Amino acid sequence: MGIIQRFADIMSANINALLDKAEDPAKMIDQYLRNLQDDLANVKEETATVMAEEKRCERELKECTAEIAKLQAYAEKAVLAGNDNDAKQFLMKKTALVEKQAGLQQAYEAAAANSSKMKQMYDKLCSDISTLNARKDAIKAKVAVAKTQEKINKIGSSIQGAADNLSAFDRMEARANQMLDKANAMAELNGVSTSETGVEDLMSKYDAQPSAAVEDELAALKAKLGK
Repeated sequence: MGIIQRFADIMSANINALLDKAEDPAKMIDQYLRNLQDDLANVKEETATVMAEEKRCERELKECTAEIAKLQAYAEKAVLAGNDNDAKQFLMKKTALVEKQAGLQQAYEAAAANSSKMKQMYDKLCSDISTLNARKDAIKAKVAVAKTQEKINKIGSSIQGAADNLSAFDRMEARANQMLDKANAMAELNGVSTSETGVEDLMSKYDAQPSAAVEDELAALKAKLGK
Protein backbone atom coordinates (compact mmCIF):
# COMPACT_ATOMS: atom_id res chain seq x y z
CA MET A 1 0.00 0.00 0.00
CA GLY A 2 1.51 3.28 -1.14
CA ILE A 3 -0.39 5.25 1.48
CA ILE A 4 1.25 3.26 4.27
CA GLN A 5 4.72 4.08 2.95
CA ARG A 6 3.66 7.70 2.56
CA PHE A 7 2.48 7.70 6.15
CA ALA A 8 5.82 6.28 7.29
CA ASP A 9 7.61 9.06 5.40
CA ILE A 10 5.42 11.66 7.11
CA MET A 11 6.11 10.25 10.55
CA SER A 12 9.87 10.19 9.94
CA ALA A 13 10.00 13.76 8.64
CA ASN A 14 11.95 16.19 10.80
CA ILE A 15 9.83 19.31 11.11
CA ASN A 16 12.61 21.22 12.85
CA ALA A 17 14.89 20.71 9.85
CA LEU A 18 12.18 22.06 7.59
CA LEU A 19 11.74 25.09 9.80
CA ASP A 20 15.49 25.76 9.77
CA LYS A 21 15.35 26.04 5.97
CA ALA A 22 12.20 28.16 5.90
CA GLU A 23 12.39 31.88 5.27
CA ASP A 24 9.27 32.38 7.34
CA PRO A 25 8.69 29.56 9.88
CA ALA A 26 5.16 30.78 10.63
CA LYS A 27 4.12 30.35 6.99
CA MET A 28 6.08 27.11 6.61
CA ILE A 29 4.39 25.46 9.60
CA ASP A 30 0.96 26.36 8.18
CA GLN A 31 1.90 24.78 4.84
CA TYR A 32 3.29 21.71 6.58
CA LEU A 33 0.06 21.24 8.51
CA ARG A 34 -2.00 21.67 5.35
CA ASN A 35 0.07 18.89 3.77
CA LEU A 36 -0.57 16.71 6.80
CA GLN A 37 -4.30 17.37 6.57
CA ASP A 38 -4.21 16.23 2.94
CA ASP A 39 -2.32 13.10 3.97
CA LEU A 40 -4.82 12.51 6.76
CA ALA A 41 -7.67 12.59 4.22
CA ASN A 42 -5.83 9.98 2.11
CA VAL A 43 -5.11 7.80 5.13
CA LYS A 44 -8.75 8.07 6.20
CA GLU A 45 -9.97 6.98 2.78
CA GLU A 46 -7.55 4.03 2.64
CA THR A 47 -8.47 3.05 6.20
CA ALA A 48 -12.15 3.02 5.28
CA THR A 49 -11.36 0.80 2.27
CA VAL A 50 -9.38 -1.68 4.39
CA MET A 51 -12.09 -1.72 7.07
CA ALA A 52 -14.71 -2.39 4.42
CA GLU A 53 -12.63 -5.33 3.15
CA GLU A 54 -12.46 -6.67 6.70
CA LYS A 55 -16.25 -6.46 6.99
CA ARG A 56 -16.72 -8.23 3.65
CA CYS A 57 -14.40 -11.08 4.67
CA GLU A 58 -16.12 -11.34 8.02
CA ARG A 59 -19.55 -11.48 6.39
CA GLU A 60 -18.49 -14.20 3.92
CA LEU A 61 -16.93 -16.23 6.75
CA LYS A 62 -20.09 -15.98 8.85
CA GLU A 63 -22.29 -16.93 5.88
CA CYS A 64 -20.07 -19.93 5.15
CA THR A 65 -20.07 -21.00 8.79
CA ALA A 66 -23.86 -20.66 8.94
CA GLU A 67 -24.22 -22.72 5.75
CA ILE A 68 -21.99 -25.42 7.21
CA ALA A 69 -24.11 -25.54 10.35
CA LYS A 70 -27.30 -25.73 8.23
CA LEU A 71 -25.94 -28.61 6.13
CA GLN A 72 -24.93 -30.42 9.29
CA ALA A 73 -28.46 -30.04 10.60
CA TYR A 74 -29.98 -31.33 7.35
CA ALA A 75 -27.59 -34.29 7.31
CA GLU A 76 -28.72 -35.21 10.83
CA LYS A 77 -32.37 -34.89 9.82
CA ALA A 78 -31.77 -37.11 6.77
CA VAL A 79 -30.12 -39.80 8.93
CA LEU A 80 -33.00 -39.69 11.39
CA ALA A 81 -35.38 -40.06 8.47
CA GLY A 82 -33.42 -43.06 7.23
CA ASN A 83 -32.28 -41.28 4.04
CA ASP A 84 -28.55 -41.99 4.09
CA ASN A 85 -28.03 -40.94 0.48
CA ASP A 86 -29.49 -37.50 1.24
CA ALA A 87 -27.30 -37.29 4.35
CA LYS A 88 -24.21 -38.06 2.24
CA GLN A 89 -25.03 -35.25 -0.20
CA PHE A 90 -25.44 -32.80 2.65
CA LEU A 91 -22.14 -33.94 4.18
CA MET A 92 -20.29 -33.71 0.84
CA LYS A 93 -21.51 -30.14 0.40
CA LYS A 94 -20.52 -29.43 3.96
CA THR A 95 -16.99 -30.79 3.40
CA ALA A 96 -16.50 -28.48 0.42
CA LEU A 97 -17.67 -25.51 2.48
CA VAL A 98 -15.35 -26.44 5.36
CA GLU A 99 -12.39 -26.23 2.96
CA LYS A 100 -13.70 -22.87 1.73
CA GLN A 101 -14.18 -21.79 5.34
CA ALA A 102 -10.48 -22.28 6.04
CA GLY A 103 -9.57 -19.94 3.18
CA LEU A 104 -12.15 -17.40 4.27
CA GLN A 105 -10.80 -17.55 7.83
CA GLN A 106 -7.28 -16.75 6.62
CA ALA A 107 -8.55 -13.91 4.43
CA TYR A 108 -10.54 -12.45 7.32
CA GLU A 109 -7.59 -12.61 9.72
CA ALA A 110 -5.35 -10.84 7.19
CA ALA A 111 -8.00 -8.18 6.51
CA ALA A 112 -8.55 -7.68 10.23
CA ALA A 113 -4.80 -7.23 10.79
CA ASN A 114 -4.56 -4.67 7.97
CA SER A 115 -7.61 -2.86 9.28
CA SER A 116 -6.12 -2.69 12.77
CA LYS A 117 -2.84 -1.29 11.42
CA MET A 118 -4.58 1.34 9.33
CA LYS A 119 -6.78 2.43 12.24
CA GLN A 120 -3.70 2.74 14.45
CA MET A 121 -1.96 4.83 11.78
CA TYR A 122 -5.01 7.03 11.33
CA ASP A 123 -5.35 7.59 15.08
CA LYS A 124 -1.61 8.29 15.36
CA LEU A 125 -1.73 10.84 12.56
CA CYS A 126 -4.74 12.56 14.12
CA SER A 127 -2.91 12.73 17.44
CA ASP A 128 0.28 14.06 15.84
CA ILE A 129 -1.61 16.73 13.92
CA SER A 130 -3.27 17.82 17.15
CA THR A 131 0.14 18.01 18.83
CA LEU A 132 1.63 19.95 15.93
CA ASN A 133 -1.26 22.40 16.03
CA ALA A 134 -0.37 23.11 19.66
CA ARG A 135 3.30 23.46 18.71
CA LYS A 136 2.30 25.72 15.82
CA ASP A 137 0.95 28.33 18.22
CA ALA A 138 4.17 28.21 20.22
CA ILE A 139 6.29 28.49 17.06
CA LYS A 140 4.26 31.44 15.79
CA ALA A 141 4.59 33.14 19.17
CA LYS A 142 8.37 32.72 19.00
CA VAL A 143 8.43 34.12 15.46
CA ALA A 144 6.38 37.14 16.56
CA VAL A 145 8.77 37.78 19.46
CA ALA A 146 11.76 37.42 17.14
CA LYS A 147 10.32 39.91 14.65
CA THR A 148 9.59 42.37 17.46
CA GLN A 149 13.16 41.98 18.70
CA GLU A 150 14.46 42.65 15.18
CA LYS A 151 12.44 45.88 15.06
CA ILE A 152 13.81 46.88 18.46
CA ASN A 153 17.33 46.16 17.23
CA LYS A 154 16.77 48.37 14.18
CA ILE A 155 15.37 51.14 16.36
CA GLY A 156 18.38 50.76 18.65
CA SER A 157 20.67 51.22 15.64
CA SER A 158 18.76 54.36 14.66
CA ILE A 159 19.02 55.71 18.20
CA GLN A 160 22.75 55.05 18.18
CA GLY A 161 22.99 56.92 14.88
CA ALA A 162 21.07 59.83 16.38
CA ALA A 163 23.38 59.79 19.41
CA ASP A 164 26.39 59.92 17.09
CA ASN A 165 24.87 62.89 15.25
CA LEU A 166 24.15 64.67 18.54
CA SER A 167 27.71 64.03 19.65
CA ALA A 168 29.01 65.44 16.38
CA PHE A 169 26.72 68.47 16.81
CA ASP A 170 28.14 69.05 20.30
CA ARG A 171 31.67 68.86 18.91
CA MET A 172 30.84 71.41 16.22
CA GLU A 173 29.29 73.71 18.82
CA ALA A 174 32.39 73.41 20.98
CA ARG A 175 34.53 74.17 17.94
CA ALA A 176 32.44 77.25 17.16
CA ASN A 177 32.75 78.44 20.77
CA GLN A 178 36.49 77.92 20.59
CA MET A 179 36.70 79.93 17.36
CA LEU A 180 34.61 82.72 18.87
CA ASP A 181 36.72 82.82 22.04
CA LYS A 182 39.88 82.98 19.97
CA ALA A 183 38.52 85.77 17.79
CA ASN A 184 37.49 87.76 20.89
CA ALA A 185 40.93 87.22 22.41
CA MET A 186 42.60 88.46 19.24
CA ALA A 187 40.36 91.52 19.21
CA GLU A 188 41.24 92.22 22.84
CA LEU A 189 44.94 91.82 22.14
CA ASN A 190 44.69 94.15 19.15
CA GLY A 191 42.98 96.79 21.33
CA VAL A 192 45.76 96.68 23.98
CA SER A 193 48.42 97.04 21.35
CA THR A 194 46.76 100.17 19.89
CA SER A 195 46.41 101.79 23.33
CA GLU A 196 50.06 101.21 24.22
CA THR A 197 51.21 102.72 20.92
CA GLY A 198 49.15 105.89 21.54
CA VAL A 199 50.67 106.37 25.01
CA GLU A 200 54.18 105.93 23.65
CA ASP A 201 53.50 108.53 20.94
CA LEU A 202 52.20 110.99 23.55
CA MET A 203 55.25 110.44 25.72
CA SER A 204 57.52 111.07 22.76
CA LYS A 205 55.75 114.39 22.24
CA TYR A 206 56.67 115.61 25.67
CA ASP A 207 60.13 114.11 25.61
CA ALA A 208 61.11 116.16 22.56
CA GLN A 209 63.13 119.34 23.42
CA PRO A 210 61.76 122.51 21.77
CA SER A 211 64.29 124.76 19.88
CA ALA A 212 65.62 128.09 21.42
CA ALA A 213 63.58 130.19 19.03
CA VAL A 214 60.47 128.43 20.11
CA GLU A 215 61.37 129.00 23.76
CA ASP A 216 61.89 132.76 23.18
CA GLU A 217 58.63 133.06 21.30
CA LEU A 218 56.78 131.20 24.05
CA ALA A 219 58.25 133.55 26.72
CA ALA A 220 57.15 136.63 24.72
CA LEU A 221 53.66 135.20 24.33
CA LYS A 222 53.36 134.60 28.05
CA ALA A 223 54.58 138.20 28.86
CA LYS A 224 51.98 139.61 26.53
CA LEU A 225 49.26 137.58 28.06
CA GLY A 226 50.39 138.33 31.60
CA LYS A 227 51.35 134.81 32.34
